[in-house]
Amino acid sequence: MEQLNRIEIRGNVGNVNILKVGESRVAHFSVATNYAYKDRNGEAVIETTWHNVTAWEGKGIGNLDFLAKGACVYVTGRMRSQKYTANDGAEKYYMEIIAAAVTPVEEAQAAQYGM
Repeated sequence: MEQLNRIEIRGNVGNVNILKVGESRVAHFSVATNYAYKDRNGEAVIETTWHNVTAWEGKGIGNLDFLAKGACVYVTGRMRSQKYTANDGAEKYYMEIIAAAVTPVEEAQAAQYGM
């Protein structure tokens, strides 16, 4: 059976950190996605999830300069989990999206999706 590790998200950029690595650049940034539903009392609830994303310039990802806090983006890629040991000795896991493509979403499109 063929395995699949693919994720697609569309949301707003949070913090952005772009680093130069050799001749290329890598961006570490967060993206917020919202899930809206009504609770048992019929009240509207918006649940925000923050996703950590790593994107290397090139390989399907053009110039990273459009990444700015609040910008609406569409990200496709794969999930990666990394295990590390915290200062207190506890083993922890860090989930991130390794981007295959990061595309800016135009304002008109973002409004269509309620962003």
